[in-house]
Amino acid sequence: MEHRNDTALVLGATGNIGGEVARLLNANGWSVRAMRRGAGTMQDRDGLTWVPGDAMNRDDVMRAAEGCAVIVHAVNPPGYHDWDKLVLPMVDHTVAAATALGATIVLPGTVYNFGPDAWPMLAEDSPQHPVTRKGAIRVALEQRLEEASRRGVRAIVVRAGDFFGPRPGNNWFSLGLVKPGRAVTSISNPASVGVGHQWAYLPDVARTIVALLERRGALAAFERFHMAGHWDDNGLRMADTIRRIVGQHTGAEPRIGALPWRWLRLAAPFVTTLHELQEMRYLWQQPLRMINHRLLEVLGEEPHTPMDLAVEASLIGLGCLPANGDSGGVASSRKGRDTH
Repeated sequence: MEHRNDTALVLGATGNIGGEVARLLNANGWSVRAMRRGAGTMQDRDGLTWVPGDAMNRDDVMRAAEGCAVIVHAVNPPGYHDWDKLVLPMVDHTVAAATALGATIVLPGTVYNFGPDAWPMLAEDSPQHPVTRKGAIRVALEQRLEEASRRGVRAIVVRAGDFFGPRPGNNWFSLGLVKPGRAVTSISNPASVGVGHQWAYLPDVARTIVALLERRGALAAFERFHMAGHWDDNGLRMADTIRRIVGQHTGAEPRIGALPWRWLRLAAPFVTTLHELQEMRYLWQQPLRMINHRLLEVLGEEPHTPMDLAVEASLIGLGCLPANGDSGGVASSRKGRDTH
């Protein structure tokens, strides 16, 4: 019987999706290495083996990836700084390691790649003519993986909507709609009313990636998959769900207000992160929706947690609600029910 190598390196394991994938791989019996600078102070946290290194250093990546069958490339430059200088060298180092090892690369993707000629319904093979600098970088990043696949590297791209989940991170949910560690008294909604928006619950994205990895031997050398996730059909559904869940726990429903885009525009020249957020405003003004047909072909179904349960778990995990099973919340009223 052929020995199966279930060792994975996760780059970006301290981030949103990298952390979720690393923890789920570990829970599913994989041996998981997580590379980060200063990892000596984090040895074996979350059941992972933390190794020191920098994704910008080719030798560090090669050393950390030794013996791995999978490399999860979930690393991005912090705070949107120097994307044009850092993103592509990082993926080149991952490709070099995967080429040497015969490993499969997994890349969490975005909708940044697409422009008006592909809107509003996005398939895996829709044309990629982005309207932003960051979108052009994402296109180039995926092209590097596709080119590598012609040289024997296997690569999987999983595109999903805006992330949300039970841990703080660089996403609209925990940086915009609510504030981690604070009671929710108001909700700042970036969406244009009447315009749909796509969300992705991070544990569901991780489950999708791990399920695809379990089937990687049956996939083509280069594959793209879209997740349907949670579709907010009117631009208010996510904010309304937060308000309702908070009300069920506390009895007080927070008010919903529009994100002050004008203030972001005025402050953008002075704050890099705000400039990048302002640049991506079009994602809240256009109803961009991904089609998950290819994912359904391979998995049969998409991992999916109902929105109420996903939002409640996110608010509790972020410290915006007490983790109290007797609070009258959604989870306490659905004990024993399947959430998948």
